[in-house]
Amino acid sequence: MSPWLVSRRFDLAMFLAPAVVALALVPLGPFVAPDGETPFPMWIVCVLLVDVAHVWATLYRTYLDGAELRRRPVLYAGAPIVAYLFGLALASISVAMFWTGLAYLAVFHFVRQQYGWVALYNRKDDRLAPVDRWIDGAAIYAATIFPIVWWHAHLDRNFHWFVSGDFVGAFASEKLVRVLWPIYVGLLLLFVVRQVVRWRRGIPLRIGKAIVVATTAACWGVGIIATNSDWAFTVTNVLIHGVPYFGIVWVYGRQGESNGSLAARVLRAGVIPFYVLLAGLAFVEELTWDRLFWHTEQPIFFGPAVELSPRVAMLLMPLLALPQVTHYILDGFIWRRREARAATEVYAGVDADPVGVDG
Repeated sequence: MSPWLVSRRFDLAMFLAPAVVALALVPLGPFVAPDGETPFPMWIVCVLLVDVAHVWATLYRTYLDGAELRRRPVLYAGAPIVAYLFGLALASISVAMFWTGLAYLAVFHFVRQQYGWVALYNRKDDRLAPVDRWIDGAAIYAATIFPIVWWHAHLDRNFHWFVSGDFVGAFASEKLVRVLWPIYVGLLLLFVVRQVVRWRRGIPLRIGKAIVVATTAACWGVGIIATNSDWAFTVTNVLIHGVPYFGIVWVYGRQGESNGSLAARVLRAGVIPFYVLLAGLAFVEELTWDRLFWHTEQPIFFGPAVELSPRVAMLLMPLLALPQVTHYILDGFIWRRREARAATEVYAGVDADPVGVDG
């Protein structure tokens, strides 16, 4: 089987390039963001055009595909309802609880996506032993979970997931970090050693999988542990998460572009219409958030700022978060092994039965 998920060019562009760009941008922080805060132009690029836009890419796999909607109507009707009720329940307690709940749901999603990429590669490895599956999973979870635990033991960071104070640190301490540190390092080293052992035994090195594990460890370690700026966290957090998602949705969607769905018609028009639709929806979402809640002075967010009563705000916050939470929920279903077709075989030209992006 091919060592690449789709192709050498695709895998390097989707998994290696975003990490290289992110890590190259980190040292520029003191020059372009001397106060540590992400400048607004970079916020547009990373947050609006990558992070928020990739959430809307789920549309191509779900609501813009009539055949898929008819196949699982309960899931697609129920997911937004569950998402809204989840957000409303949190917002009814307090605004702080809303953002805390959303932050931890997002963290779970981000961690699972990195695990999912590794799982996708492993489904294409016909010489994978059970011990490899265990080591791979342990390594990617170590690369993501340890930095989050470390962050919880150091909540005085100059960055946050969504809003200031959205994380709570009751379960984490310096003592816990000291206990987990050698486990974290040991599991990453074990992954490296296992790849060398497999290679020495004549098993081709799975370069793509190694890139995912290495770039995840590097970006999460640098963005959360090694640096202390919103700039570094933003560029290392969102690029390796959003860019590959655009890619896998595009590849999957190209399989069904011969049907008559709206998704197929957009895909037939090319990459630019595919992305412009997502960027436009992301802009409208962020514009609405800004005019109703944040009230920044950024010129791109035009229109009057609206002051909401606490009750109206409680009802609207989970509504505006609906695309994001629905994305989190649906990703747990639409990319599962038994649900997803072999998207990667379109370009790779090999048989594949990939595990979903969220495992």
